[in-house]
Amino acid sequence: MSTPSVSVIGAGLGGISAAISLKAAGYDVQIFEKNPQIGGKLNVMEKEGFTFDLGPSIFTLPQFFEDLFKRAGKTMADYVELEAVTPHWRNLFEDKPTIDLYQEHDLMRAELDKLPGDPETHWREFKAFLNYGREQYDIVNDGYFDKGLDNLWEFISYYKTKLLGGKIDYRNTMSESIHERFSDPQLRLIFEYFIKYVGSSALDSPGYMNLMPMIQFDYGLWYVKGGMYNLAKGLGKLMEEMEITIHLNADVEAIDKSGKYVTGVRLADGTVHPSDIIVSNMEVIPAYKKLLGEPESFTRKLEKFAPACSGIVLHIGTNKPFPQLAHHNFFYSEDQHKHFETVFHKKQLPQDPTLYVVAPTRTDPSKAPDGCDNIKILPHIPPLQEGSGITHEDYVALKDRCIDKMERCGLTGLRESIVVEDLLTPVDIERMYRSNQGSIYGVVTDWKMNYGFKAPKTSSRYKNLYFTGGSTNPGGGMPMVILSGQKCADRVMKRHPIR
Repeated sequence: MSTPSVSVIGAGLGGISAAISLKAAGYDVQIFEKNPQIGGKLNVMEKEGFTFDLGPSIFTLPQFFEDLFKRAGKTMADYVELEAVTPHWRNLFEDKPTIDLYQEHDLMRAELDKLPGDPETHWREFKAFLNYGREQYDIVNDGYFDKGLDNLWEFISYYKTKLLGGKIDYRNTMSESIHERFSDPQLRLIFEYFIKYVGSSALDSPGYMNLMPMIQFDYGLWYVKGGMYNLAKGLGKLMEEMEITIHLNADVEAIDKSGKYVTGVRLADGTVHPSDIIVSNMEVIPAYKKLLGEPESFTRKLEKFAPACSGIVLHIGTNKPFPQLAHHNFFYSEDQHKHFETVFHKKQLPQDPTLYVVAPTRTDPSKAPDGCDNIKILPHIPPLQEGSGITHEDYVALKDRCIDKMERCGLTGLRESIVVEDLLTPVDIERMYRSNQGSIYGVVTDWKMNYGFKAPKTSSRYKNLYFTGGSTNPGGGMPMVILSGQKCADRVMKRHPIR
């Protein structure tokens, strides 16, 4: 029996998922990670008694994670503990009532009663929207997620009748379908910003992306007990038990190739590791450009898989708590469509951004000293663009506008309470994770550009090269990259079976 050797480039969640899936199937797997720890963007920082989750803060769709552990013959609960978060999140405005999102219908109905107008209309529209979103989720889950569909032609072939019958909402944008179904302006803003899960614009994403609210309304919203990085620790424990070799501080500088095959990975220290199969958790475009040195005539064809947005990520520790905050919060722009236009079309920094704000001490008080608060602030901004003219000083000015925004929305005295601060910019994100132009979420979801698809997991140029992670289908976000790794492994197993 021949056991193919697999080299996985990068120990982000996509790479880890592919490695576990392949090792469980009998492949000889090793991972090369340039950083001193596993997890990729799932990262952590401790500073003066505060513990900050540098990357993902929301855990959804636990079934996709459970499936990965099942492949290894294990139970996720033995490695990772989850806690339900309620409310799911809080929506704050400068001059409108604060609205919380709850999975429980009685609590959600009470929130809708805060809105002006007829409460029965709001409740009827809300329930109808969830039914519509649930239909979109079930359709997409049935094929795109479950079967691992990887390009437009696989999608059309699988969904032919549903496309022709109009069951898949692709003719409208996400925003258009929301406006058709909600009469209240606040609810329109709130549901448009579910697009933050994939770092794109509701003005450009197809209507079926309105499946995203169902990710939490049907399956819950969770926190990893002890901190989000405990997910990486749990996966690390599983890989250790499976005897998957992980090389840390192992910076892959190049992928060696011969004709239509890749032959191994070459590290920055000059060592070469021959491989029968290579799986890159490094994003598709940077991998082709930087590791394979492909000509522009080829990489130009990949431009439709443009990077999703980046962000500045501000972590602050304060000397007092801010009870106005829930665990997850959104502070809305006064003109959200202008915000989308500015970031995604004009590629400029927004003057009045919509903010995602996390205060994990609501669920886990250990993340800050007693009497303090731990707050992460993330506005979406363009990825790095050559010749943009955006400077570090511009990022700092945006950071100050974010604090001003939060104070206008009721967090009086926030700026003067800050005792610890750390700021990540797109430059840092690109340096730390080799992400394409500092993107946080992989590839943008844009119907006109890529029909909402990410890059395929199978290389069109090399017969034994594969990709996983947020730049591949089904896209960014922890559950999607975990699923990407599993579906990537399935394609490897189909094309390179153990004999």
